[in-house]
Amino acid sequence: MLISKKIQKKYNLDRLPLADFSAARVLAEKLSAGCEHPLPASEINAMGLLDEVSHILLRQYEMENADVMKRALNRLANEYGRDELDLGLARVDEHFSAPPASLGLSPLEGEKQKPSPKLDMPQILPPQEQGFGEGATALEEMLIFAITNENPALEKYQELLDETPLEGTFYSTMLTPLEKFFKEQPSFGSRSESLLQILRAPQKSSPKSLKGQLNYIVQEWREMLGEKLIQEILRGMDYLIEEEIHDGGGTGGSDGTAEIPEFFGGDYAEYERFSVDKDWMSQIVLVAKNAYVWLDQLSKQYEREIVRLDQIPDEELDLLVAHGFSGLWLIGLWERSRASRKIKQKMGNPDAEASAYSLDDYTIAWKLGGQDALENLRWRAWQRGIRLAADMVPNHMGIDSRWVIEHPERFLSLDHPPYAGYTFNGDDLSDDERVGIYLEDHYYDHSDASVVFKRTDHQTNQTTYIYHGNDGTSMPWNDTAQLNFLDPNVRETVIQTILNVARQFSVIRFDAAMTLAKKHIQRLWYPEPGRGGAIPSRSEYGLSRAEFERAVPQEFWREVVDRVAEEVPDTLLLAEAFWLMEGYFVRTLGMHRVYNSAFMHMLRDEDNGGYRQVMKNTLIFDPQVLKRYVNFMNNPDEETAVEQFGKSDKYFGICTLLATLPGLPMFGHGQVEGYSEKYGMEYRRAYRDETPDAGFMQYHDDTIAPLLYRRYIFADVDNFLLYHFFNADGHVVEDVFAYSNRADDASTGSEQAALVIYHNKFGDTRGWIKESASFMVKAGGDEYLVKRSLVEGLNLLGKEGYVIFRDLVTGLEYIRSIEELEEKGLYVELNAYQRHVFLDFRVVDETWREVCIVLNGAGVESMEGEWKVEEIVEDDEGEEEVEEKKTEKSSPTELQTQQ
Repeated sequence: MLISKKIQKKYNLDRLPLADFSAARVLAEKLSAGCEHPLPASEINAMGLLDEVSHILLRQYEMENADVMKRALNRLANEYGRDELDLGLARVDEHFSAPPASLGLSPLEGEKQKPSPKLDMPQILPPQEQGFGEGATALEEMLIFAITNENPALEKYQELLDETPLEGTFYSTMLTPLEKFFKEQPSFGSRSESLLQILRAPQKSSPKSLKGQLNYIVQEWREMLGEKLIQEILRGMDYLIEEEIHDGGGTGGSDGTAEIPEFFGGDYAEYERFSVDKDWMSQIVLVAKNAYVWLDQLSKQYEREIVRLDQIPDEELDLLVAHGFSGLWLIGLWERSRASRKIKQKMGNPDAEASAYSLDDYTIAWKLGGQDALENLRWRAWQRGIRLAADMVPNHMGIDSRWVIEHPERFLSLDHPPYAGYTFNGDDLSDDERVGIYLEDHYYDHSDASVVFKRTDHQTNQTTYIYHGNDGTSMPWNDTAQLNFLDPNVRETVIQTILNVARQFSVIRFDAAMTLAKKHIQRLWYPEPGRGGAIPSRSEYGLSRAEFERAVPQEFWREVVDRVAEEVPDTLLLAEAFWLMEGYFVRTLGMHRVYNSAFMHMLRDEDNGGYRQVMKNTLIFDPQVLKRYVNFMNNPDEETAVEQFGKSDKYFGICTLLATLPGLPMFGHGQVEGYSEKYGMEYRRAYRDETPDAGFMQYHDDTIAPLLYRRYIFADVDNFLLYHFFNADGHVVEDVFAYSNRADDASTGSEQAALVIYHNKFGDTRGWIKESASFMVKAGGDEYLVKRSLVEGLNLLGKEGYVIFRDLVTGLEYIRSIEELEEKGLYVELNAYQRHVFLDFRVVDETWREVCIVLNGAGVESMEGEWKVEEIVEDDEGEEEVEEKKTEKSSPTELQTQQ
């Protein structure tokens, strides 16, 4: 591309090839010096790529049309005269020079330097040390320069594209005769266009967007240009996307919605390799407690200082058991980053603690009593059947952590800032005299969110710029340092840390686990060409899929699961994973449990058809995935359960699903107490003065805790059936969740069944439950889909007589004809947010026929008592009086038999 010698001298450009991003960054920094809004290197790089493509297309056209540029020159000579032509060419030679067109510049110093990619093509324009030489070459440059100046997307680069030196020459009007000339020449390309139409096509397709113009080139000219150049163009598009994100401060984050998993496809093979559960794993029920907040609440409740783990009263552990909990997830146990605390306090909360996920090291915080206090709590919890759970944050450490101080090589870093506008003139956040830690200045006024922080080694005077932890969805986590998982030594160090945590805790929750799946390590930090943009500045360090596979041959999480199974086998591994990776994490990577955020989001929003589809898709794919979901109504990153679901029927309806669906139920801090405050990860105390809602807690203990005690019935999927609820018109009512499950009671040896029905909608409905949704069955190496009936689900097939069952919610008992259940199903009428949990199924013989007829679908407090009354009444008073007395004694409910 023509660049005036004046501009080259002003900015000391030294003939940089702009299609090389390192060179483009140098030019952007020079052009932006002193500017309030720096020019993006990605746009300068895109300008260079457009110029290079134009040269290649023009040269290919010349190969098909020999000496076409010489003939064009002759046409101009006839149009303007030879003297005028020579004047214009001399003006170009005097005022302009062209950078090398093909890529080949060595990269700037930085992260693991690698040569800039060479394009698979000859050098188009050899260096012209003594000017342009032949007039045809100069005309080629002038033609491309003129078309570049027409590009609306490059208006801000008029200084670079200054045409002033050519004013008064044929250059100003040459496109008119050239356009006529090239229309007379053979057409070019798949669209049979003239050369000038071809050269203008990208900007015509997307006048204001360089990204759009590059995309046009990829879509239209891929075969013509060759794959290596296309890869560079794709990378150029990635740079543009990254700068858009950088300028916009993020990609927007989560919108609080959930997607429906489909389980098939993807970049990586999804083979089946589930981890086997230990007996206790299937039935554990977790409750989360923010450690510092909980201790502060206990101090107020018991009116004494409770600041260490060993000071947690036995009564509180007993209360957890009474609520039905068998696992205690303590959030924020580890020693935290001091720099994180400084940042939180400087940003407006003087009472803040460091973030629970910005860690100094994996040692129990001394403020919580250290390792001895943990051992005391663990022993007392174990005596009550409670297992302890802890977080592991494998993706990153605190920005001033011991690892950052002593092992900076473990982190993803550069030796130059990725963007020219970054400055690091704020306070030193490090308490260690060996190292200085500096946050990028614009964090403090919220005007930017840098992807790196500065680390200065005072012993060696070396400065590096370490990336913050980042999942690409919103802002970088500014108090964290990103580990480099391309390095096998880092992966092994993290695995050893995980094994150490496993030796202390029965359950490990892996924070942001999806970021360390191979596909996302590459997507975020080493993107393939055309797949960048998740994290600003990382496309420059991207790898091909083959290069990445050589560096990371095995899934990190698969290795973690296998190593823990071998060395600390009695550990439940729980992954916080989203992005439609739930099935992959448990079925292929082998995690015991995985977050199921769709449960909370869809049921809260009453997207009932959507959540039923989640369940149906999972059952069709592999029911074993369903039992490995972690279901929750809130988590530490979300609003509290009562804020999302209230305290009335909807809350208890969805909480009933939480307690009775296969999977692991997880309750939030303060959920049972009815607390509304969301506790930030930096909280050391609650800010609202809340006391437990006694009535809410009691109803919890009356209707939810008994279900949690019976998790053995609900936890597995071998006998789980999800039913369709059909209305009178034969349509499925998606707002009704109906399912059954059954399992052996270890204490009695007898089988226990349950049928759960819940209407998650404001309004009434009625209908029948008879047939299940399809689910996948494996047998003898084969896989096939089946449906089953309600009587099969309750294990009543082939049995005669009647079945009696009890509703845990109301305490009433019901009786139904097995024959009717088999032929018609179970008829149910439901009010808004109404639920039933039918338990204690028992088959009785034909002597109960009259009871069933008389009750006519109604429920009674005790079916045995009703039977005794009937016997007495029949002996003494006769049939008509029996029916009258029974009707009086019965307490008809909404569960009716269809007339």
